[in-house]
Amino acid sequence: MHDIRLIRDNPGAFDAAMARRGLTPQAERLIDLDARRREATTRLQELETRRNAASKEIGAAKARGENDRFEALRAEVEALKGEMERCGVDAAKGEELLNQALAALPNAPAEDVPDGEDEHSNEEVRGWGEPREFDFDPADHVTLGERLGLDFERAAAMSGARFAVLQGPLARLERALGQFMLDMHTTENGYRETSVPLLVRDEALFGTGQLPKFAEDQFRIANGFAVLSNQVDELIARLEATDEHATSLLRIKNRLDKLSESGEVSKKISSEIKIDIDIARIALIEALSGEGGLSGAAQDLDSKLAELNRAGATSNQWLIPTAEVPLTNLVRDAIHPESAFPLRLTALTPCFRSEAGSAGRDTRGLIRMHQFHKVELVSIVTPDQSEEELERMTGCAEAVLRALELPYRVMALCAGDMGFAARKTYDLEVWLPTQKTYREISSCSNCGDFQARRMNARFRREGEKKPEFLHTLNGSGVAVGRALVAILENHQNADGSVTIPAALRPYMGGVEVIRP
Repeated sequence: MHDIRLIRDNPGAFDAAMARRGLTPQAERLIDLDARRREATTRLQELETRRNAASKEIGAAKARGENDRFEALRAEVEALKGEMERCGVDAAKGEELLNQALAALPNAPAEDVPDGEDEHSNEEVRGWGEPREFDFDPADHVTLGERLGLDFERAAAMSGARFAVLQGPLARLERALGQFMLDMHTTENGYRETSVPLLVRDEALFGTGQLPKFAEDQFRIANGFAVLSNQVDELIARLEATDEHATSLLRIKNRLDKLSESGEVSKKISSEIKIDIDIARIALIEALSGEGGLSGAAQDLDSKLAELNRAGATSNQWLIPTAEVPLTNLVRDAIHPESAFPLRLTALTPCFRSEAGSAGRDTRGLIRMHQFHKVELVSIVTPDQSEEELERMTGCAEAVLRALELPYRVMALCAGDMGFAARKTYDLEVWLPTQKTYREISSCSNCGDFQARRMNARFRREGEKKPEFLHTLNGSGVAVGRALVAILENHQNADGSVTIPAALRPYMGGVEVIRP
């Protein structure tokens, strides 16, 4: 999220930053939205000031017996109330339009980020290790994995494409990798292990930047409105299609569907939605009261609507695409003491991504899955710490790959290839022999105050009154599935067995080689 004040003060610099992201100039449009919002807000304040003054004059006029003056002031106050209501709507709408426009724009790249549109403009910073020279034709991870307990067919039968079942030595290897990474980051790198929810609400994904722009890349869980809509469907099916009650229920269903699909980001249930629920309940009672055989179902639905209203359960719930989301949101909506930072957190979780924009890419194997495990690194720091923290975090991820004896390179991403919320990003790419190329296994990003503004995450320096926005960083430390792929391919033997890197053997019960 961007600061509109900074955009007003230097629109040219903002447009130049967005141009590096491949966008057309944005400042003029944003400043215009801001001007309209401020105009409505200023007018509302003027009206409030006049209403307050007139209200005081009413009492004085009545005390003096000035009836004509008294009635004129009363009429003025009533008129002011109406105009204030309209101005309030305009101000709120202006605020909403400005926030929507700002929320859709990516973070501005740091000055030292390379220019460019895509991965072809990324720059190699350093590398480690040499790709292995094989004296046999290496097999890819799918061929090796299927001999060791990797099963795509049965996973697809129960879950669809881009899922996998791991059994036996591969399942153990996956578990060992996650535990090894967590132990390294907690005992050697100063991160605090954290167990987090796998389901989050709209606000959490908005805070880290996945919503609203990238909703199609996430897995959404049906909210209370969607569940109730299905129940209404069942009741409609039990009535004749021409029955007037079915028509009433259909109106309820349409209202619930609208609420379910809105996907709006809000901190609490709005009064308009509460009214909608109440209308639905009244219509339900009118439609089904006294209907033999339906009263139980009607009462159940009415009870759930009432519960939904009390709870304010309007937000969607989403499966996390990465533990970055819950870890970073731990500091949201609060002002923290400066002494709490740097705060370094890590978590090993399943991650879920719809891969909506990846049709036809990496359809074979474990590289691009709907569900995978990853060890996430998150740092929350003060602004003066964030640049150094990015280098530190990247180094922590690199240490994992060196310990696993995997050749890799570090790439500085260009402005056009960075993620939406990133200010600067390093990608770690691991060598895959059968693809004869390096593939991403970790991405470490400094987001500056971009996410903190969206989450209202702030801190106060000792002795200062005004709080400041925190800086947030996140990185993979690393993706477990891709590390498993890299180990299979880089450490395979001619007989189809795989040598376990020495650092992993304590987590494998001392096993040095896994065999078909």
